[in-house]
Amino acid sequence: MSGILSYKGAVKVVSPKEVINELLVDVFNHILSIEAEVLKQKGVRLSMTEVHVLEAVRNVDIPTMGNVAHKLRVTLGTLTTSVNVLVKKGHLIRERDEADRRKVYLRLTDSAFNVLKIHDAFHDEMVTSLFKDLELEKDEVLMKSLENISQYFKQRY
Repeated sequence: MSGILSYKGAVKVVSPKEVINELLVDVFNHILSIEAEVLKQKGVRLSMTEVHVLEAVRNVDIPTMGNVAHKLRVTLGTLTTSVNVLVKKGHLIRERDEADRRKVYLRLTDSAFNVLKIHDAFHDEMVTSLFKDLELEKDEVLMKSLENISQYFKQRY
């Protein structure tokens, strides 16, 4: 089975692997773009990277710099850059462990929780829309495929 990609009138026959790659990249980019626009319209003045840092801080069991960096699959240096900005903007607070001064904990502020409420509402609306439009609860093959894709990325990266 192969697919057909069309670009500026040119038609190209592609393998299923190429079609899936194109679809995954396209869906990912569209979600990020729409998400950024919705958050901007709701008054959120953060980059998607910054919002995802806040989300990771909320979603790790123990919000140390190391745990958050691991969750996001970034280096401590990369995370530090984002955290510096989020501290300046009033969304995060850094707290050093009294027993081990090398360990830094991150704490969300009320403004961070407000941003995450808007972010969560976007995701909830997106998933609700998918269920309504695609009737995903009836499509076990699609659900299993998405689960397999998710597991692949978790194990691989």
